[in-house]
Formats: sequence, C-alpha cells, structure tokens
Amino acid sequence: MILKLAAEFRPMVWGSENWVISGYGERETRVAEGPVAGKTLNEVYGEQFPLLIKFIDARDDLSIQVHPDDALAAERGIGLGKTEMWYVMNDGGHLLVGLKEKISPDDYASLVKENRLVDVLERHETSKGDVFFLPAGRIHAICGGTVLCEIQETSDNTYRIYDYGRLGLDGKPRQLHIEESKDAIDYKVYPSYRTDYPSGRNVETVVVRDPHFTTSVFNLDKAVLVDMAGRGRFLAVMCVAGKGFVDGEPICEGEALLVLDQKEPVMLSPAEGFSVKFLTTHE
Repeated sequence: MILKLAAEFRPMVWGSENWVISGYGERETRVAEGPVAGKTLNEVYGEQFPLLIKFIDARDDLSIQVHPDDALAAERGIGLGKTEMWYVMNDGGHLLVGLKEKISPDDYASLVKENRLVDVLERHETSKGDVFFLPAGRIHAICGGTVLCEIQETSDNTYRIYDYGRLGLDGKPRQLHIEESKDAIDYKVYPSYRTDYPSGRNVETVVVRDPHFTTSVFNLDKAVLVDMAGRGRFLAVMCVAGKGFVDGEPICEGEALLVLDQKEPVMLSPAEGFSVKFLTTHE
C-alpha cells in the first residue's frame, strides 16, 4: 500500500517547514486520497508512527538548539528524545553543527550569556547532497539560505539555546532553555560532523544507519527495484531533486510517499526526460 499524506505547512519566524510524514500530536498528517483517505497516519499504522519527516526552507537563521536523548527525555517525563539527520537540497547555504573546541557546562552558560556561543560552533558551507547526522546532544542550527529534508524521531523536544534576540510570530521573545539543556549537551569535540558517502548512480547508497532509522540515497536516471526484505513495516520515500514515480505513483521535489506493509519490491523511477534523487528511510 502506498500512501500520499496531506502535508502540514508551518510558517515560522525564520521561514517555513512542511511536515510531510508525521504521527506527532496535533500536527499528525492524514491520508490525502485513496481507500483510507481522511484517516490519520497513526490510525492507518495502528500505533504511533516512529519517524517525523519535514522539508525545511530557512530564509533566516534558526535558533541554536540541542535535543535530549531518549534516556534523558524519559527521566524528565517528556516522551522521546530527538535524534535526527539533514539532507541538504540546495547550494550556497551553511549550517552550524558541533563544537570546534572543548567547553564545560559552566563555559557554555557563560558563552550564552555573553552572546558568544556561535564562536565555539563549527560552521559548514553546504552544497546539494550534503548529509549531516545529528545524534541527540549535538548542538546545531540551520542557517538562512538553506533548504533541506529532515528525518527524526517522533518528538518535538527541543531545547532552544540562543535565538539572536528575535521576537516570535506573536511579537514576544521566544523561550530559551539554558538550564534544561546543560545536561543534554554532548561536550565532546569530534574530528568531523559531516557524513561522507560515495557517489553512485542507479544504486542504493546507505548514508545513515542508526537504531532509530536507516536512510539511503538513490540518484537515478533509470528505474530500480528496492527489495523490502529487512526494512520492517514501512519505507518512506522523499523526493529531494527532480521528479519520478514510486510504483507508478507520481512524486516531485519536496514531496513524500509512504510504502506501508508491502512485501513485494518497490520500483523507484525517474519521470521521462528527468533524473531524480530519492531519500528512503525505515526503522
């Protein structure tokens, strides 16, 4: 069964985000057409869908933030943590991901108070196809001029650390979570924060393999069959460039389809005269 879901569009103070596959709270997506049209994703799935998938268009810098892991979220009684990944869909943007020098929790609080936190974060110039894996605890921010696809746990637990003194859409300063985030941050410095992967055409390239999700890239100029064995109950397919088909169902850049409870192989193909790039992800 292939489901097309009605996306939940959210205007934000910094741009917009489109929740294309979501089983989260009031922003749960509903089936847009077909025999089960109108049903929510969780109703069709039978329980809470484990992943949340968005397309984000950042016209301005997002807040600098961090997410708790599952253990800390459970300890605080706030549901799930939030491990996520980004696939960049345009050239010329940049991201802040990870620490470039070691700091302590006390250093962190001082840097925030002195408006100097950006000074210790690694800045990454980005191009189409760049991938960043963001385990819970890693400080990060999407910056203005960046368009990307985000795959994450079904959680909206975000600790906002710094927001450039902006006002929200309601005209009030947005809440910061300085104390709450102290215990959530991973204070280690890593040699690289970018996920490198080999370029390939008409093959599956796994870019993230994590207990929460496994994500692959397909760069296609011809049709390929994707075996569903070992992929669990679902395969989410996101079009991140061009246009094509998922088992004959049309899809174009910025859209997603959900293959649910299907044992037969899935055919991914470009539209005539096009090449297409898909992300696929599953538990």
